[in-house]
Amino acid sequence: MNNGPDITRPDFSRRYISLIFIIMLVLLAVLFILDLFLGSVAISPSYILKAIFGTAGPDVETIVMDFRLPKAITTLIVGIALSISGLQMQTLFRNPLAGPYVLGISSGASLGVAVVILGFSSSIAFVNLHGLGNWILVISAWAGAGVVMLLIMYISSRVRNIMTILILGMMLASGLSAVVSIMQYFSSETMLKAYVIWTMGSLGNLSSGQLNVLVISVLAGILLSIFSIKMLNALLLGENYAGSIGLNIRFARILIFACTSILAGSVTAFCGPIGFIGIAVPHIARNIFRTSDHKVLIPGSILAGGIVMIISDIVSQLPGSESVLPINSVTSLIGIPVVIWVILGKRNNSRSF
Repeated sequence: MNNGPDITRPDFSRRYISLIFIIMLVLLAVLFILDLFLGSVAISPSYILKAIFGTAGPDVETIVMDFRLPKAITTLIVGIALSISGLQMQTLFRNPLAGPYVLGISSGASLGVAVVILGFSSSIAFVNLHGLGNWILVISAWAGAGVVMLLIMYISSRVRNIMTILILGMMLASGLSAVVSIMQYFSSETMLKAYVIWTMGSLGNLSSGQLNVLVISVLAGILLSIFSIKMLNALLLGENYAGSIGLNIRFARILIFACTSILAGSVTAFCGPIGFIGIAVPHIARNIFRTSDHKVLIPGSILAGGIVMIISDIVSQLPGSESVLPINSVTSLIGIPVVIWVILGKRNNSRSF
């Protein structure tokens, strides 16, 4: 009796994964193009194409090339960066609920940004950043995210209980938010306004210089994540076993710390704290590809992160309306059900043993 295809067979598994990659690539391309069509100003598809080739007239070209296209690219980059950083953290901490937002990594990056925007003169405010100022902002975010990563790693070496680590991470995030609140209290009105606007999260306010810095930073993070694939696969079996097969645990930690800090810090620096993408997308990728191999999960998370983030951006624009929802609201509505599903699934699995 034929009970269907055997997904445990290597040849079927490879065909299944290849097919899913092709489907996701096509879906990502379609959604990216659709994101260009949607906005407060209705523009026909033919004019969108003409604007891309420079034959649509100055008004349409300005809307498409100066606003919609950079925003779509930013959306794609943000989804990729947060998804990879979340996957790496979940593997490193062996914690299904780890993520840049939950463990306070984004809060650390926010503190770094607050030091730049609130701690100096209003001439360094986010809206006035150019050239070297962009790198100052992003390096500050990297430093803040890196310090929090080190603190969480130290806590995880002392505390083995997953929920305790999560609670301590959220407490650390609250503490950092308190420090930022004190800085806000003593800052000038101009700097406070710039920071409050930044905290709302935005994908469409980046200048060309800021987008260039974001793309360069995220590409560097992606290269580091690809270099760390074998290390991540070894860490799945535990640090003791990974060390016994020759993995340099200290080097692996430093590399993953640097990669996560660059990815999460860069996004937070320019787009504000965007929650739940980093924790939700890796679980979506695992369930789609049915594997824990990072050779598949990292490119899978890249595609899934881009798809989920572009869908969030499309929903936030409320097609047919001139209103725009905060991107954080939409990502939370997508991510929270995934987190609940992970917690309930973990609870049911623990009951079965």
